[in-house]
Amino acid sequence: MAPKISVIIPAYNEEESLPHVLNDLPRNRLHQVIVVDNRSTDRTSEVARANGATVVYEKRQGYGQACLSGMAALDAPDIVVFLDGDYSDYPEEIDLLLAPILKGEADFIVGSRMVLKESRKALLPQARYGNQLAVFLIRLFFGHRFTDLGPFRAIRYESLQAIGMRDKDFGWTVEMQIKAVQKGLRIREVPVRYRMRIGVSKITGTVSGTFKAGTKIIYTIFKYLIT
Repeated sequence: MAPKISVIIPAYNEEESLPHVLNDLPRNRLHQVIVVDNRSTDRTSEVARANGATVVYEKRQGYGQACLSGMAALDAPDIVVFLDGDYSDYPEEIDLLLAPILKGEADFIVGSRMVLKESRKALLPQARYGNQLAVFLIRLFFGHRFTDLGPFRAIRYESLQAIGMRDKDFGWTVEMQIKAVQKGLRIREVPVRYRMRIGVSKITGTVSGTFKAGTKIIYTIFKYLIT
């Protein structure tokens, strides 16, 4: 029996990019595609539904909150993939993330944007430097070498349940990676391509967003170091 693969796409005002994201996924092999409309003011939900996705509404804003709401709508999959809705990732590369899990070699895969030169160039400078600082601290304090906090990631459903995700905003990705190390999951990174997103980033595209995200990521690292 083929494994059941579910995709969760948190989205906030992504009506322009979502059709590209959804059309590039290998839909015939996916069990669920969930778009979490995180209080959008545009046609995000309408576009997602028109392109065959299941829409979950989440009025409480926050990247982590949207991911948690998407998880609550999962239909007992074997593997869960998280993917942004801005078309900065290449959805067709989902097989690169799934392969090590399907082969029984890993439990958790992070798509790294920091390996391929062209992918690094697509990241805004503040995002590159913030990533470098965060992964340095994870290696220093938790002993695992990551290269990125990339949002394109895949994890066994039972592993996702085991790590008990809680963060409701910018600390989501780093929380998952730290808890994966602490729980002893088999972790793998795979290089993925990355491009400039459609539209303006709500986080690294603004000074306030960059500051809030950076502060929360560093806070989260030290939080789990202490606790």
